Amino acid sequence: MKKDVVFALNYALNKGFQIHPNAFEILEKVEIRDLEKVIRDIVREKTKQKVFHINQEDLEVFLGLKEEEELLSEHKILSDPTLKITSSEGIIGFGALFSNRFSRLKRMVSNRPEAKLLKPISSIIALKSDNDVFVCGLLVERNSERSVTKLIIDDPTGSLESIVFDKDLQNIAASLLIDQFVMERVSLGKNGGFIVKDIIVPNIPDHTPNYSKTETYAVFLSDLHVGSKYFMEKELEKFVLWLASPDPIARKIRFVLVAGDVIDGIGIYPNQEKELVFTNVDEQLKKAVEILEKIPRHIKVFIMPGNHDPGRRALPQPAIPKKYNLDLWNRENFFMVGNPALISLNGIKVLMFHGQSIDDIVRTTPGLSFDNPTKVMRHLLQARHLSPIYGSQTPLAPEVEDMMLIDEVPDVFHVGHVHVVGLDLYKGVLLINSGAWQYQTPFQASVGITPTPGIAIIVNLKNFKVYRKDFKTES
Repeated sequence: MKKDVVFALNYALNKGFQIHPNAFEILEKVEIRDLEKVIRDIVREKTKQKVFHINQEDLEVFLGLKEEEELLSEHKILSDPTLKITSSEGIIGFGALFSNRFSRLKRMVSNRPEAKLLKPISSIIALKSDNDVFVCGLLVERNSERSVTKLIIDDPTGSLESIVFDKDLQNIAASLLIDQFVMERVSLGKNGGFIVKDIIVPNIPDHTPNYSKTETYAVFLSDLHVGSKYFMEKELEKFVLWLASPDPIARKIRFVLVAGDVIDGIGIYPNQEKELVFTNVDEQLKKAVEILEKIPRHIKVFIMPGNHDPGRRALPQPAIPKKYNLDLWNRENFFMVGNPALISLNGIKVLMFHGQSIDDIVRTTPGLSFDNPTKVMRHLLQARHLSPIYGSQTPLAPEVEDMMLIDEVPDVFHVGHVHVVGLDLYKGVLLINSGAWQYQTPFQASVGITPTPGIAIIVNLKNFKVYRKDFKTES
């Protein structure tokens, strides 16, 4: 056996690997100058996968000797607000928005037994029946004082104030988001007020996800913040180069999804210019294009805007306008979408949302934090709405149609914004918060946010197996 083969075997064995006999013949055929690198690459990647054996297939894939199966790479943009935005004005516009939200969410729960018993708020107040009754509306106010919680909901006929005494129901009430849809079972109290006996939210049903017919992989990214002093340029470039490598996972990637904040922007927060390398949007986008255009053309790239990107800030957001990034719009494998967007990848429905509303929800809901973004994402699925709270930090546009509703149950729910990687499974839906490609900023340090940047979240769409590839720590 050749000396370099012996060295390669010893290297792998010393790392705790077993080598299948069918790999020996291939090892002897590899050129001396390539063998050491090949074995090191295989050992590194398989160690991450916690698989400690090397067989013929591993070598064939890394050396490009094996003819791989033809991977499906089909996509369809199912929902995108870009061409649907027709904002109304002022009070009339917001009236239409909330009326549309209420009617559609009420329709969404219409197949539940309780929905058959729903009464308008005005009739409940007028009749004051001794029997339990069901009402629904948008939550206007939630206050907890001493041992009781007060809720106020609105429907088109009026407002209803109710009191929650039950401890378990108080916990549910504390998790409700302002302006979300809620159903209540109430009874008339001795003093004439309404007592809450049950609280029902729209929520998603248990879901059986779709799967790809072939072992196609998708990568989930967000919050690149190109232009910032803290942008991880070398790490992102390393990721792009890896996409074109012979790595067995990289070879099967056909989709990359970027959930907003491609650039750091201008004037987003006070004194931002002190933290910028490029002080105008054109230069920032030019740098982003310079990196992203190196992604292999057989990979489809989907990019949505975030609150740092140019264009409209209010939700829903149209795609980043062509006048800012024509180079990205003109690439055949790049697809610019609005925020939020629903995309089908080989039949798998991916709901993408940048996640601006997480700020408001964490600040107003007990038990939530930026460190655990998927817990907030559960609340959004339960409310069937991506940004219910009006009048806080997240601006909402007065659209005639509320495009922030979660009409269809997705297979994957992909969010960014908080710069913290999070993974979870809720009622069959894979929840992904894809972190960031920006080191901790002074602002994040001042408020105690510890980001987990430089990590690519990779999903095998055939079985939903998830990989985290950390480009920050790799040599």
